[in-house]
Amino acid sequence: MPTDKFNPLKDEMLKILDKDGKIIDENLEPFIENDNLLKMYKTMLLAKVADIKALQYQRQGRMLTYAPNRGQEAAQVGSIAATEKNDWLVPAFRELGAWLYKGVSLEQVFLYWYGNEMGSKFPDDVKMLPVSVPIASQLNHATGIAMASKIKGEKDIAMAYVGDGGTSQGEFHEAVNFAAVFNSPVIFLIQNNQWAISVPRSTQTKSKTLAQKAIAYGIPGIQVDGNDVLAVYAATKEAVERARNGEGPTLIEAVTYRLGPHTTSDDPTIYRDDNEVKEWEKKDPIERFKKYLIDKGLWSEEEDKKQYEEYENFVGETFRKVEGSGLVPLEDIFKYTYAEMTPNLIEQYEEYKKYLQEEGM
Repeated sequence: MPTDKFNPLKDEMLKILDKDGKIIDENLEPFIENDNLLKMYKTMLLAKVADIKALQYQRQGRMLTYAPNRGQEAAQVGSIAATEKNDWLVPAFRELGAWLYKGVSLEQVFLYWYGNEMGSKFPDDVKMLPVSVPIASQLNHATGIAMASKIKGEKDIAMAYVGDGGTSQGEFHEAVNFAAVFNSPVIFLIQNNQWAISVPRSTQTKSKTLAQKAIAYGIPGIQVDGNDVLAVYAATKEAVERARNGEGPTLIEAVTYRLGPHTTSDDPTIYRDDNEVKEWEKKDPIERFKKYLIDKGLWSEEEDKKQYEEYENFVGETFRKVEGSGLVPLEDIFKYTYAEMTPNLIEQYEEYKKYLQEEGM
């Protein structure tokens, strides 16, 4: 499906589903097996339920700072669904849907936000890097992984995520420029959710689109409706095939919206209008995709209600398990980084253990 006719300089955004879940242009509709369509939808729904619950747990003092994902489910799931199992997922910190689709368990997700570093230890068959909080630093990691794959003669690609604010960081330029020069098989997906904490997209860059930044690096760039899961999938699928065929990187801008706060430490009512949020709520990517599936006879409102309730119970049970897992052994805090603790770490460990004993802790 050729998407190169969508010129980012002219603000030509790729859209396949309208707000009612109807196909706009049948020539653009990607072929996706019915089972995969349902997997994509169910993952998005689980991400939504888990996200709502996680925010509640944090407000109750039962979880540490959390970065909500509501509104961005299509950008996350639509993109990762276009990759293969052996491809790498290189995240920032707001890709819950992609993590779940890739095979990271909800328990691991909750462990991470609970403050347990075991939440970053994924199964060997889940090729995903840990969460990266320093803005845009993960893009260099993704480029390096993709270069390693190329040098080794493998066909694996790297799928990297960054926010609109991350495109203003030096690491963004370094990663994309290096990947372009050395034809690295990596895809950079910008989740343009309109706000980098309190800085709006309008003051983030003078560029008309973020996708057009690809032109300066000499690589393909495309802007897609980030709330349209089929559009995100189609653009990513084409980029994946290009990368796997040795044609280098692609820059994708998924235009979406962060319905919640930047993190639970943020109060978005201070800097944005509630009416703006309400307008974007009407573009809910999950509702749009659900209508599409119902029209295809693959889903129903009854099934949706039942699935939602099952996920609520599952999320609750999973978090209670995490809460009941207890504290991490003191030694694990010090021995986690290296195969064997360094002399300096051993000294720190013994010193802190003595302190806790003296304090009766």
